[in-house]
Amino acid sequence: MYWANFLHFYQPFDQQKDILEMVVNQSYRPILRGIKSNPKARITLNVSGALTELFVRYNYNDLVEDLKYLGERGQLEFTSSAKYHTFLPLVSKNEIIRQIKANDKTNRSILGESYQPKGFFPPEMGYARIVSEVVEEMGYKWLLIDEIAYDGHVEQVKYDRLYKIKNRNLKVFFRERRVSNMIMGSIVRSDETLCEALQDDLKSNRYLLTGMDGETFGHHRPGLEKLLLEMYQSSKYQLVHISELEKYFQKIEEVEPIESTWASSPEDIKRKVQFLSWLDPENKIHLWQKDFSDWVLKRVREIDPKASNYEELMDNMDIALASDHFWWASAKPWWSLEMIEVGAYRLLNIVKNLPDVTVEEKRRAQDYYQNIVSTACEWQRSGKIREMAQEQKAILRIPLKERIEPQGFENVIKLMQEQIEKAVLSQEFEKAILWRDAIVKLREKNDIYDLVHAVDLLRVEVPGDKMQELVDQYNIDYQKIRGGQPEQRGA
Repeated sequence: MYWANFLHFYQPFDQQKDILEMVVNQSYRPILRGIKSNPKARITLNVSGALTELFVRYNYNDLVEDLKYLGERGQLEFTSSAKYHTFLPLVSKNEIIRQIKANDKTNRSILGESYQPKGFFPPEMGYARIVSEVVEEMGYKWLLIDEIAYDGHVEQVKYDRLYKIKNRNLKVFFRERRVSNMIMGSIVRSDETLCEALQDDLKSNRYLLTGMDGETFGHHRPGLEKLLLEMYQSSKYQLVHISELEKYFQKIEEVEPIESTWASSPEDIKRKVQFLSWLDPENKIHLWQKDFSDWVLKRVREIDPKASNYEELMDNMDIALASDHFWWASAKPWWSLEMIEVGAYRLLNIVKNLPDVTVEEKRRAQDYYQNIVSTACEWQRSGKIREMAQEQKAILRIPLKERIEPQGFENVIKLMQEQIEKAVLSQEFEKAILWRDAIVKLREKNDIYDLVHAVDLLRVEVPGDKMQELVDQYNIDYQKIRGGQPEQRGA
C-alpha cells in the first residue's frame, strides 16, 4: 500500500520567541532530523512563508538548511499556501492571489530551488469554489482538502483512484480522516497497532492519504514525534509524495467538492455553518471582526500606490487577514482575549496610518475596536465563554448506550470482554484494566468524559468486518456531529 503523508507547519508571524523555541525543539527539529536520517522517508509539507521568515529572524538556520536539503534530495515535496494563514473561503479572489504570491515569493527567497510546489494546501483545508479557481489559474496541479468535501459525509472517498474537479484540469486529493485522527489522537501508539488498524487496507490496492498539523508531533503531544518516525521506518507500506500518486493510480473520477474545512462535521454542513470557527452567524464578535476587516481592506485598496507608506500598509493588511483572531473568538471552544485584541488593534492601527484618513474614519475604527474588545471582556467576565464551551461539549455528550440499539450495545461489551481475555492471556494486564474500566464507563454512561472513545480504540483491536456492523450503528448519529479533528472545533 502507498502512503502519502502531509504535514502542515505554521506559526503566527509574530509568535512569541519562547513559544517558537519550544515548537522548534519539540516538533520541527525532531521531525526533520528523523526524516533526514531515514532515506526511505517521504513527506509532503506545507511550511508557511510567515514561519520561514521566523526561522530566519531567530537564526534557526539549521531548519532552513534541512528543509533545503530534504527538498533537493527528493524526500520532501513542498506545497504552496497562504502566507499568513488567511481563511481563503471568506476573502476575495484578489486577496487569495496576493496571499499566495507573497507566500511563494518568501519561500523561494529563503528555500531557493528546493521550493517547487506542484500542489496547494488551503489553510484549515478551507474549501470554496473560488479557491480551486484561483489555484488552477495560478498553475498548481492539485489541491488538498478533507474527505468531507467529497459530498458532505465521511468515508465516501474511494482511495483506489484519483479525482479531478469537474470541467477543470485541477486534481483534488482528499485527506482521510479516520487514520489521520487515529495518529493525531494517539489512538495508535506504534507502527504495529497502526498496521493492525489497517490490516484490510494493507491487502488492498489502494493508497492512504493522511494530513496533520506538524506541531501535533512532540509539541501538542509529547512523544508522538517518535511514533511518526517509527511509522516511516515500516516496510508495510511504500512512502510517496502526493504528487507521485498519479504514477500508480490511473483511474480518475470527476467531482464537485462542497464548502467545508478539515474540522467540519456533516451536521455543520447540513446547517450551513461549516465555517463557524471563523464566521459564526450567532457570534457578534465574529460579525464585527468581519465588517471591520472588510471595511479596512476596502480603504487600503483605495490608497494611491505612490503614497510613501503604501507597501507597508498593504503588508500590514495581509497580516491583519490572518485567520487566528477570528478562530480565537469562536468560543466553540477556542478562546483567547489576547488574540482577539491583537487582531482588532492591528486593523485599528492600519486605519490610523492611512495617508488621507479622516476624523470620522478614525472614530469608526475606534468604535469597531471598542465593540470587539469590550464585548470579549464582558463575555469573559460574565462567564459566557465558559457557558459556550460547556454547551459545545454537551453536543457531543451522548452516551454510547443511548446512541446504539440495546443488542448492539451488548455486542460491543462482549467484544471488550473478549479483549480482556486476550490481554490477560498475553500478560498485557494494563490493557486488560483499560478494557475493564471502559466497560464500567459504558454501562454507567460515563464515556461522555473521554477524549478518545473506547469504541475508537476497539476499532483498532478488532478486525474490520466483525466491528463494522456495530460501528455503523454507533456512527450514524455520532459522525453527524463529530468534526474532522481530534479536538472538536464546532458542531
